[in-house]
Amino acid sequence: MRIFLDLWWFFKQEKWKYLIGIIFLMCSSLVSMLPPYVVGVIVDAIRDRQLTPSILGKWVIILAAAGVVSYTAGFIWRQMIFGSSVRLARLLRDRLFHHFTKMSPSFYHKRRIGDLMAHSTNDILAVQDAAGEGILTLIDSITMGAMVAVSMITLVSWKLTLIALIPMPFLAWATSYYASLLHQRFHKAQAAFSELNDKVQENIAGVRVIKAFGQEQAQKDLFRKQSADVVTKNIAVAKADALFDPTIIFIVGMCYLLSLSFGAVFVVHGSMTLGELTSFTLYLGQLIWPMLAFGLLFNIVERGRASYNRIDKLLKIKPDIVDRKEVLDRVPRGHVSFNIQQLVYPEHTIPVLKDIQFSLAQGQTLGVVGKTGSGKTTLLKLMIREFDCEDGDIQIGGVSIYNVKLSKLREAIGYVPQDHFLFSATIAENIAFARPEASIADIERAAKLANIHDDILEFKDGYQTVVGERGVTLSGGQKQRISIARALLMNPDILILDDSLSAVDAHTEEAILRALKANRDNKTTLISAHRLSAVQHADLILVLEEGRIIERGTHDTLMANDHWYASMFRRQQLESLVEEGGAYS
Repeated sequence: MRIFLDLWWFFKQEKWKYLIGIIFLMCSSLVSMLPPYVVGVIVDAIRDRQLTPSILGKWVIILAAAGVVSYTAGFIWRQMIFGSSVRLARLLRDRLFHHFTKMSPSFYHKRRIGDLMAHSTNDILAVQDAAGEGILTLIDSITMGAMVAVSMITLVSWKLTLIALIPMPFLAWATSYYASLLHQRFHKAQAAFSELNDKVQENIAGVRVIKAFGQEQAQKDLFRKQSADVVTKNIAVAKADALFDPTIIFIVGMCYLLSLSFGAVFVVHGSMTLGELTSFTLYLGQLIWPMLAFGLLFNIVERGRASYNRIDKLLKIKPDIVDRKEVLDRVPRGHVSFNIQQLVYPEHTIPVLKDIQFSLAQGQTLGVVGKTGSGKTTLLKLMIREFDCEDGDIQIGGVSIYNVKLSKLREAIGYVPQDHFLFSATIAENIAFARPEASIADIERAAKLANIHDDILEFKDGYQTVVGERGVTLSGGQKQRISIARALLMNPDILILDDSLSAVDAHTEEAILRALKANRDNKTTLISAHRLSAVQHADLILVLEEGRIIERGTHDTLMANDHWYASMFRRQQLESLVEEGGAYS
């Protein structure tokens, strides 16, 4: 029953609804004690030839009234108890979603999306059942069982009641053992479902890669294996669950055997009437539900407990990136300066950035280039605090970004990542993601700056075209330019383009950069790129290698130095000329 202690905070929050529900549930149970007693009275009246139409009518009216009371009470307690459990599910979903939005990238690096989805669906439903069906079966099994036992003792025979309940201790031991077994197996079944859920999500997202490499059969075989594992673990749960009902039915059968055997002896000896034995038998029949409910209770609460443990464990993980104490609640503006001694990822020992110092006046453009894995993306992500640097500082307008409220910092920055993610919505809604209130004129202006406006107009529905999940219906270049338009619509003081022009051709790249220069007066831009033509106009260019700055300066300065930058630029220019020459041959 640990789950009820774990959820005590919610029961206190919804105490009046649960209290009303429990009261009406007990009323419904109390009313159900009447029919067996009435049947016993009528049986004795028939035996003694004293049953008259008026007596029968009186009891029929009483039973009808009891039915109405039971119906009304049942409606109310279902509204109160089940309604509260639905609110618990909504609350847990909100908490999980809010928690997910606060977590840093390292959280998602360690956890699979399918597993997080399973927490948000199956686990929450199991906890909801514990707070609804679990409370119902707990209260009903106790109150109904107690009322039946009291009715049997007070209205019929306390001796026969004690005899009939002799097998009960065995039932208590058996259900406790089954519950422990169920908890262990259900936890494993939920974990297996999480893995399967993640596999499905991963395969759907990567279906193009799977088809391109001809791995459909291999993935189907792997899925079939994982699916079989889920089935095996759930069958193990079902086997533990299946032990409850046969055990309970066996115990009930033993109770009936003892009741009828000793009850018949009592009737023969005159210490009990036939009607009382009939009532006792009917009461014993009503005791079947509390016994079944008791077994069902262990099933529900152990499932709920296993799922709540999984959810609670997830919610207890603290986000890595949080607001520090006494931060400024304003959008930072001004020159940008980096002073990073070194940056080491959590659980790593080798620095990914080291000795990074530079300043950028407001309105200037920074270019960051280097080989793959040199630290370009990490450097830019430090600006939006996807990672925190403990050994160094970054300032905007002379104020440390760690002394500014996180929401205000990100309000100052427009970020276009390498992974240009689009939502399953219209193109207009994707561009207006950061400014949902933006007018269509503002959306079109941002699209023109990103050189995507003409492409959008060629679609049948224009800006109302619905893109597929993650923008699957668009080309890589179109997705990149829509992502750029989304950032430009914010009109941020600082714009970060993290290799965001890699999927467009050189002419489109030039048009976008020219538009940015003309329309972002006195606003700062940071660009990382593999294609050096994207940064040759920058006021400052940094060349990174293994997290260190090996060259810095303007395009002309770096060309004059004739090191890595100059060599790579000439090579890329030659490749561009060859491609253009090939196009015209």
